[in-house]
Amino acid sequence: MVELTEPKAIFTHESDLDGFVAGLLLQRLAEKLYEKEIPLYAYPVHAWRQRRHEEPTAWVCDLAVNPTVDRPGWTLIDHHPLQHIPAQATLIHSPHKSSSALAYELCEEHGLSDERLARLARLANVADLFLIEDPDFPEASDYANLIKTYQFWSLYRLLDGKLDRLLDHPLLEVMAVKRRVEDPIGYAWSRASMQPITPQVGYVETLVGNPNLILHRLLEDPQTPYEVLITLARKASGVWVASLRSRNGQAIRAAELLQGGGHPNAAAAALPRSIRRLPEAIAYLKKVLAVSPPPAAAKHSLADLFEAWDQKEGAAGK
Repeated sequence: MVELTEPKAIFTHESDLDGFVAGLLLQRLAEKLYEKEIPLYAYPVHAWRQRRHEEPTAWVCDLAVNPTVDRPGWTLIDHHPLQHIPAQATLIHSPHKSSSALAYELCEEHGLSDERLARLARLANVADLFLIEDPDFPEASDYANLIKTYQFWSLYRLLDGKLDRLLDHPLLEVMAVKRRVEDPIGYAWSRASMQPITPQVGYVETLVGNPNLILHRLLEDPQTPYEVLITLARKASGVWVASLRSRNGQAIRAAELLQGGGHPNAAAAALPRSIRRLPEAIAYLKKVLAVSPPPAAAKHSLADLFEAWDQKEGAAGK
């Protein structure tokens, strides 16, 4: 069993279902363990990277692992490819499980088992890992779209912070109708509107429908000429965010060129704040992505990182 330090704060990813479920699961676990409500904070990745971390102890989930959060008394729950191996923080990591799945396993280890919470953790896992062949994928996508549509804190307030109230929520009926009606219309429009960024990367404009599902369907189509597909969205803060999808691991390499990150086939990056209009964003993508990605040999592979981590753990046990 992992020994957890009482956190002064819990931090999670603001922008998706996995961060929502994992964050609320950890808040529920902390309340059980310490008989107090630990404050929960949610950040988009670009804002999290710019934050100054002053808390003596904290739990962090679904925000990736970097040197700024490698601090004594901090616990990191994550599933993104490791770019840094913590020397001081406690790491709970698996590339094969979502942060929600890892958080629920922690709950189970500490006697907090619940069928409803287990179901939500599973749906978040299916949606975040994009397990398209899973029979629950359509339902999981509706839950994921619920967070995208109504936003993290609006739903948090609507549920009064009670995660189990999300299960079978009436608003899911709205998501199911949107999926059945909007996605076919959106796919047809987006397919006809693709434009090149580079010979390997295409920009896809989405008007209606679930962008993730539309991009997945386009990537499955052998007639699609691009290995990586990008969509752009402007946040309320005015920052343009690029979402990148691929089938064979190229998305993360393109995202890193844009100073972003994520998973091999599902990544994202925030563009510079100086970019205000869509044509400027497209021009920026063309300029940056015209640069050849760094060769694989120049980067540590995930296997290398895990080998180094195993060696570190073995040395610590001697």
